[in-house]
Amino acid sequence: MSNIVAIVGRPNVGKSTLFNRLIGQRKAIVDETAGVTRDRIYGQSDWNGIEFSVIDTGGYVLNSDDIFEEEIRKQVIIAIEEADVILFVVDVTSGITDMDSEVAHILRKSNKRVLLVVNKVDNATRYHDSFEFFNLGLGEPWCISSINGSGTGDLLDELVKPFEKVTLEEDSPDVPRISIVGRPNVGKSSLINAFIGEERNIVTPIAGTTRDAVHTRYNKFGHDFFLIDTAGLRKKSKVSEDLEFYSVLRSIRAIENSDVCVLIIDATQGFEAQDMSIFQLIIRNRKGVVLVVNKWDLVEKGNKTVAEYTGAIQQRIAPFKDVPIVFASALTKQRIFKVIEEAAQVFENRKQRIPTSKLNEVVLEAVEAYPPPAHKGKYVRIKYATQLPTHSPSFALFCNLPQYVKEPYKRYIENKLRESFNFSGVPIQLFFRQK
Repeated sequence: MSNIVAIVGRPNVGKSTLFNRLIGQRKAIVDETAGVTRDRIYGQSDWNGIEFSVIDTGGYVLNSDDIFEEEIRKQVIIAIEEADVILFVVDVTSGITDMDSEVAHILRKSNKRVLLVVNKVDNATRYHDSFEFFNLGLGEPWCISSINGSGTGDLLDELVKPFEKVTLEEDSPDVPRISIVGRPNVGKSSLINAFIGEERNIVTPIAGTTRDAVHTRYNKFGHDFFLIDTAGLRKKSKVSEDLEFYSVLRSIRAIENSDVCVLIIDATQGFEAQDMSIFQLIIRNRKGVVLVVNKWDLVEKGNKTVAEYTGAIQQRIAPFKDVPIVFASALTKQRIFKVIEEAAQVFENRKQRIPTSKLNEVVLEAVEAYPPPAHKGKYVRIKYATQLPTHSPSFALFCNLPQYVKEPYKRYIENKLRESFNFSGVPIQLFFRQK
């Protein structure tokens, strides 16, 4: 099961500051000006070993003629519908406003689990002022100061209580879970129909683990996997208001419950910002990935079209460029079987275990050829490497001064591992530890 937490509230109450604190990064722009957050921002967080996704929404505004604020209001409503838990953030310094009351009214009708978060409580006087928010009818307020972190630990303890640790090995640990994700109208439904449309008697429906991802057992042409369908399962009136936002919310759920993600790209539109957003979600969740350029039959092709298109995509997704790219057409079924083969291969790449002797042979040879740069006259000496027992490939490298190993050198070691072992389509994590 996936856990999605949405942060909602009126503008300038500290939603983005809280978001940054939960994910441990300064990812959302924070400013005193109201309405800075217009686009939705997604992050991954964990507390006491329980992982969950966090969505920072724009501020909810009433009776505004601003076209941005109208769109933000629609997206907040969709976030409320799709999230498992809502953090409703209010500002203790301004008390209850009309907008707070309106958002509280919407939340009471949603029948979702809501935690009322009173922000900017950083002294005893403000703590007593927070009692006013009992009037919103959303239960006990949780007093925090998102800027300095006070109270956030207790809030997170309460937040993760109903969550379960996400485990992929529920029924068939050796059967890959492959999800089809992408922007609206790129051909996800067509691709799934091309996979299973001809011989429906070999498709066995399995109950989905989440309410908007259906697992279908695919057993065909020597391949056996669960296909996580995220294309057109539910039609709701709210969906048409912001298709892109809705697609990313559903992609989060699909990505978290899969081993390999097949990201569909529209060949006629190219690799767009929304594609990049979903790609980064896949990498952040450490899942395998295959890029499928669909509708390839609609593109005028020359001698260098494939090479130029591949180069353009790799430039966008750098530095993680070791990703299979398949040029296909769901309509004509061109290279459809190649998509399945690549996804199956990426699954094998993701679960492979490298013998420690071979791993050290490659790593120590790379270190000898190009040692880590010295820092203030101190030399980093890498002595030993081992693979960690994780779902995705992770390696621990033991050295005397791990704090001086910088990102460029980590990429160098990663590239050497990719040259020696097949990790195509799989993110790699490197941890440098004190010997």
